[in-house]
Amino acid sequence: MTHRALGARLGPPLLGVTVLASCLCGGAGHAHAQAWQKEREGMPNTPAQELAGVGLVEHLDGAVPRDAAFRDTEGQAVTLGQFFDGKRPTLLVFAYHTCPMLCSLVLDATVRSLNDVAWTVGQEFDVVSISIDPHDTPETATRKRASVVESYGRSKGSVSGWHFLTGDEANIRKVTEAIGFEYRYDARQKQYAHPAAIYLLTPDAHIARYLYGIQFEPNDVRLGLLEAAQGRSVSTTERILLYCYHYDPQGGHYSLVAMKVMRLGGVVTLGALGSFLTIMWARERRRSKKLAASNDPPSTPRTTSRTTPRESPTSP
Repeated sequence: MTHRALGARLGPPLLGVTVLASCLCGGAGHAHAQAWQKEREGMPNTPAQELAGVGLVEHLDGAVPRDAAFRDTEGQAVTLGQFFDGKRPTLLVFAYHTCPMLCSLVLDATVRSLNDVAWTVGQEFDVVSISIDPHDTPETATRKRASVVESYGRSKGSVSGWHFLTGDEANIRKVTEAIGFEYRYDARQKQYAHPAAIYLLTPDAHIARYLYGIQFEPNDVRLGLLEAAQGRSVSTTERILLYCYHYDPQGGHYSLVAMKVMRLGGVVTLGALGSFLTIMWARERRRSKKLAASNDPPSTPRTTSRTTPRESPTSP
């Protein structure tokens, strides 16, 4: 597949991420890079071997398998569906515990972003990290979770919201295929080549949003969580925020929509003007009533005339 065909399949931002993932976790050597530089003019436009089978195909609104079986940090058997309560969204990330660089970069970027998001892990949403290496164990998951949660500024009381899961190849693939996460094991480098992204899931375990890269803007994560929440526990201010922003699939981030902001500004202006006119009309009406009352002449009491009986003339 050519670079252009791969780019058309994966999308502009994803191609760069996939190349980065391949370089960092696929382990393309310096000598290989030099050889490519010398021969690039005579080489066909084909992707690096490390990219074969690596990519990300979005399955928006698709469901993740709730019956996928894993083990948690305590070694207890769990299913993925246990982490969706129908009320809170979930942030999902794939990361294996012996990854030399990329997985840690993604997890670190996730934590940095969440430190600047108003919502708190374990309260408004949960984080689920699934290892793509079937050799990882609950023990390695425990150590990885401890190092990640330690970097989270609100780690106290939120540990229960961080879930690090390990499982066998079949169940791992079950989830990665539902997400569209394509990865491969490079036996020569003894590492996994994989894309870099995080995934925001609805409370009923459907895919709401993909965010790519090794840096995640807090505003993008916040808006993605709001979308994933599907209106549950979303304040009026947050609804307005969602209205004003739109996810740009080409740029891979949320952008402010000027037209919507102008419309919203017009509605607010009309509302404010209407309120002002109503207040002024009410004031003027009260003033007119007071003025009319002060100009009315005082009422005079009505007197009742009494007629005295006329005396009859007396005869002499």
